[in-house]
Amino acid sequence: MFQRILVALDSAKASDYVFQKALSLAKSDQATLMLLHVLSGEEKGSPNMPLSPILDYYPQASSKATASYQQQWRIFEEKCLDQLKGYRDEASALGVTSEVNQRFGSPGLAVCEVAQTWQADLIVMGSRGHSLLHQLVLGSVSNYVLHHAPCSVLIVYPQREASSKKAE
Repeated sequence: MFQRILVALDSAKASDYVFQKALSLAKSDQATLMLLHVLSGEEKGSPNMPLSPILDYYPQASSKATASYQQQWRIFEEKCLDQLKGYRDEASALGVTSEVNQRFGSPGLAVCEVAQTWQADLIVMGSRGHSLLHQLVLGSVSNYVLHHAPCSVLIVYPQREASSKKAE
């Protein structure tokens, strides 16, 4: 069925659930996984940019703030890459071939570009389930991918799944 599954992950805990769903699909279809993380200032938990207008008046503080920001990004980048490598190792232990890809950019656009160049059959990604108003104001990565992806898209809703299990 599917041969190449792109798994779009972020640093949120919900990514574990998204990865498990993709891994299950890959095992049953004997597919290859591409584990993708897009580094972006939009991601929850990413380092905040120093307030440049205020720091312009204090050059010494500005250079310290910039150095601190760059250090925070390096740590964030390494943490996210380690997370991807952990997923890759878990997949490998189960006999599923996988690749790791981490890049900077706009998450929705990057997911679609990687899916196109890697020739993915399916994109598996999570959604935070924001309200329609929130999506209109801030946009939604999953909504963008749904409308621009070159292949099928599976949106996984971890919170809904967890709450429905509690109801049972």
